[in-house]
Amino acid sequence: MEKQIVEKHYIMRSGWLRAGVLGANDGILSTASLIVGVAAASSTREPILLAGVAGLVAGALSMAAGEYVSVSSQTDIEKSDLARERKELIDTPDLELLELAAIYEERGLTAATALEVAKQLTANDALKAHARDELGITEMTEAKPLQAAFSSCIAFTLGGILPVLVAFLAPLAYMEYIQYIFAILFLAILGIIAAKTGGSNPIKGIFRITIWGTLAMVLTALIGYLFHTNI
Repeated sequence: MEKQIVEKHYIMRSGWLRAGVLGANDGILSTASLIVGVAAASSTREPILLAGVAGLVAGALSMAAGEYVSVSSQTDIEKSDLARERKELIDTPDLELLELAAIYEERGLTAATALEVAKQLTANDALKAHARDELGITEMTEAKPLQAAFSSCIAFTLGGILPVLVAFLAPLAYMEYIQYIFAILFLAILGIIAAKTGGSNPIKGIFRITIWGTLAMVLTALIGYLFHTNI
């Protein structure tokens, strides 16, 4: 009995990985930036912790709601396209067959082979064939609103709690600098994890995430200094 070869593909992780990385990145970055901005304008720890916790809770809920709404919009588009395709398969099956054959022909098959492939796939599951090859909708890429919302919420919470812990433990006099150092460290770790999980280059992930993180925190701290009110 021949051993079956199972290939490892990362695209199946794209739905939850995208939402998770976005949530964790936003959790670290937005919470740390908020804390840095308040710390630059505060002489006590309480307002800093309050801002951090409030930002964490609001951000996690906002991420979940935003992901659910945006991915649900994608789901609505997919359902609308599938409904229209289903109707066309009933009303004009011959044209849909030729359309499918033309797609395969453009990909390199001969006209005769493309038509034969289109006939066989249509006989097996016409809607699935058109969804995959005409619309680009597959089980791996299909939008999943609840999965995206849950991944983003949990990831944001896990990412955002790290700067809050730093704010609780770090000396008040050096709060901005310590927050920046740890936030960049957390972002770099996130970049490595995301790259490894997605099968990409970790160096690029670290560079991309730390550059934008630095810019966000510097600008937020600048605003805090400009509106310094000793809260």
